[in-house]
Amino acid sequence: MITRLCITRRRAASLLGAASLFAASAVHAEDNVKIGLILPLTGPFTSTGRQIEAAARLYIAQHGDTVAGRKIELIVKDDGNVADTTKRLAAELITNDKVAVIGGFGLTPLAMATAPVATEAKIPMIIMGAATAIIPDRSPYIVRTSQVTSQTIVGIADWAPKNGVKKVVTLVSDFAPGIDIEKAFTARFKAAGGEVGEQLRVPLANPDFAPFLQRVADAKPDGLFVFVPSGAGAVFMKQFVERGLDKSGIKLIGTGDLTDDDILNGIGDVALGITTSHHYSAVHKSALNTQFVEGMKKSANLRANFMGVGGYDGVALVYKALEKTGGKSDGDTLLAAMKGMTFESPRGMITIDAETRDIVQDIYVRKVEKVDGQLANVEFQTFPQVKKP
Repeated sequence: MITRLCITRRRAASLLGAASLFAASAVHAEDNVKIGLILPLTGPFTSTGRQIEAAARLYIAQHGDTVAGRKIELIVKDDGNVADTTKRLAAELITNDKVAVIGGFGLTPLAMATAPVATEAKIPMIIMGAATAIIPDRSPYIVRTSQVTSQTIVGIADWAPKNGVKKVVTLVSDFAPGIDIEKAFTARFKAAGGEVGEQLRVPLANPDFAPFLQRVADAKPDGLFVFVPSGAGAVFMKQFVERGLDKSGIKLIGTGDLTDDDILNGIGDVALGITTSHHYSAVHKSALNTQFVEGMKKSANLRANFMGVGGYDGVALVYKALEKTGGKSDGDTLLAAMKGMTFESPRGMITIDAETRDIVQDIYVRKVEKVDGQLANVEFQTFPQVKKP
């Protein structure tokens, strides 16, 4: 009888211990700060998703998966570059996975579709890729760590008229960021003394640049200003060469999307001499950027690019906000901590504007040159701490 009682007590203690362990595990799981990344990992903009995901994982690997006593958990979803899918995945991450932050958003339509979800859930939505100026206006919970379209033209629009490129034709992809950039570049270029001729808009899906490039050849401008999304520069350059415009004397200028570091070596030596302005270059000179570039190569076999740095800094922003809040992760507390945040990025110093929740950063004028046998965007002029114009 005594033996049976002892066994019963031991069994009860064992069950109680198991229950306590389960409860502790449940509390621990709930105590994780989950970041939901929604990215185009299939389809034509796969390179954007791959860069952002790899950079986000790299930041966690370099800084540890615990901050302010909270364990960080990254949940990555593929939206296939479909806006309705992005919105649905955001709702599922918030409702089912209980994420504290949603991030990613490689293109503008994906971010715009998801903005109401962030507003309803009252959690931060970090834009790591999309660049159209109006995106943060669509939700008070949106914060951006990528770039603003009208921000990236600042350097080249000022530099070109002072360096022999007085008359240009503009060629942009026909969607919101392209139209933003066309308008911003035209206004600033004219204000700097330049003249804009034809303004060409190329379909975003399956673009054929050839007929547009023929119109450029016929117009004979000093320069051609180009904006195409990340990853599309190689297609444009191939057709630029096929039409013989590389030997026409027309100076090729644009935003850094055209000479994306990730694809630049694949474009080939025809890219030498292209002058652009942008917020990031893989050969930006800083110890932090060297660490970032080497980490991306080692961990994902990728050459770091501007999409990657948006993902890296997006996760950095979450870490720094959690440090500031002492680990508190409710949406309003995190958002308040993010506003006005300043820290060093692989691109240079950045700030999240407390009023607009948009990024403030240096913009660099760069020229494609050979560096250690590779094509690189070599920075030669800096426009410091440019806000959204």
